[in-house]
Amino acid sequence: MRLLIASSNKGKLAEIMALLQDIPLDAVLPADIGIELDVEEDGTTYAENSLKKALAYCQVSGLVTLADDSGLEVDALGGQPGIYSARFSGKPGATDAERRRFLLEKLKNFPQPWLAAFRSTVVIATPDGRTFTLDGECRGEIIPEERGTNGFGYDPIFQVEGLTRTMAELSMEEKNRLSHRARAILAARPVLMQLTDEL
Repeated sequence: MRLLIASSNKGKLAEIMALLQDIPLDAVLPADIGIELDVEEDGTTYAENSLKKALAYCQVSGLVTLADDSGLEVDALGGQPGIYSARFSGKPGATDAERRRFLLEKLKNFPQPWLAAFRSTVVIATPDGRTFTLDGECRGEIIPEERGTNGFGYDPIFQVEGLTRTMAELSMEEKNRLSHRARAILAARPVLMQLTDEL
């Protein structure tokens, strides 16, 4: 079955396919099949943003489409940055490092530990109009110094609950067991297996 991953991120494709490698899928990114879409992520939840992306790409491509939206929620900040994680610094074009610095600056007046969770919602849309929504969560805490190089976004300052390492210090194999996106994709496996069986 051909599966469109509604993203331009090749790293995300590799992460997702590592979790689905035993399912007979031919996963492609929009760029691989000549699709250029700019879907405005203006929903108020991860699910709304994922649904919007999945439906838009499914409609244009005619393929079963998987979209995800995720974010970091910090307890001390009332769940911020949440769905605004990618644009949290308020500075257009900010780098990951700038967003991390901005977050740590906001947290410095709060007592530690700075408890937090990464959350992800995956939506699968089919050409016949069905949608499936699945969630994943990884709890941990924000730490004041960056550690590790195996991640992006807030990974180097997010220490995973029960471990003494950050998300950016985990191997791909460990990340694929523990990350919020991995947990949402694992929840999506039975849906994708069912859809593959239907073909």
